[in-house]
Amino acid sequence: MKLTSIFITTILTICSSCFSQQQKSYAELLGYPAGAKVIIMHVDDVGMSFDSNQGAIDAMEKGVANSCSIMMPCSWVPQFMRYLKAHPNTDAGLHLTLTSEWENYRWGPLAGKASTPGLVDSSGSLWPSVAQVVLHATPEEVGKEIAAQIDRSKTMGWQPTHLDSHMGTLFASPAFMHQYVQAGIQNKIPVMFPAGEALIIQKQQGFSNDMMEQLRKVGQMLWSAGLPVLDDLYNESYEWKIPDNTKSSTKKLQDFKTQKYIEALQAIRPGITMVIMHCTNPTEVFKYISDSGPTRQGDLLAMEDRRLKDYLKKNGIILTTWRELKERRNKVK
Repeated sequence: MKLTSIFITTILTICSSCFSQQQKSYAELLGYPAGAKVIIMHVDDVGMSFDSNQGAIDAMEKGVANSCSIMMPCSWVPQFMRYLKAHPNTDAGLHLTLTSEWENYRWGPLAGKASTPGLVDSSGSLWPSVAQVVLHATPEEVGKEIAAQIDRSKTMGWQPTHLDSHMGTLFASPAFMHQYVQAGIQNKIPVMFPAGEALIIQKQQGFSNDMMEQLRKVGQMLWSAGLPVLDDLYNESYEWKIPDNTKSSTKKLQDFKTQKYIEALQAIRPGITMVIMHCTNPTEVFKYISDSGPTRQGDLLAMEDRRLKDYLKKNGIILTTWRELKERRNKVK
């Protein structure tokens, strides 16, 4: 997820008023112990494929992952919705999807081409890149598609536990961000937004302290609207380069990814942090969708690794979900 400097310099247009500087972490405000690391182990890209669905299910049922989000325009959403009906306590939000990045496997907007012409390429699919969406789509079209994806989830019988953004598209424009934040507030659905101390995001993006203060003001606005807010976000795992001699060995792949996640958890500071991954159990078909199979399989193997579970327990790391965060926020005056 990339947050642009343009977004940072104009983000205050979202806010209706100024708020006092945040003193406590959002974890503390929600009743977690001071100094505790509170983590959401979150799986992206559910619904994209059968392999993605199975990977998310395995990561949550057999591993330490405890949250996921669904790409509503994709063809394997109905299968996962049946899973959710059988497992209604699953923490599953919407991975709001405005891009269709693969060459041979595409999807289009749920709002329809006629009402969102700026969201589609010449094939009628969503644009492959974030930059193309920013160049061609209007904020109104983005808002229509967000609403359509929320509506489809509810039509299929599921109330999303949160909203987040596929490929960070909704963080690429201040006008898009406005649509994202307002959709959460209007529908009373938490949104993924790191606005506490957020040192990981600050380091990753190279933000100045002034830029970080603007992010925190948006976080305070979300909090004032009755929504929980993240203290930080860890979204680097997709960029970890897997050594060539590791990809062909399941054990080596698991060892590599498990160690990387342990190192990531060590670097995370106290507060509520969402750790993003892309767990997939790739079949022989997945390679025709994407060459990211080893990365995604490695995430799944790490989540299932006993060593990761033992590390979490030994170090007193608290696992939480968006569902629990919203329940806690509802109790805070």
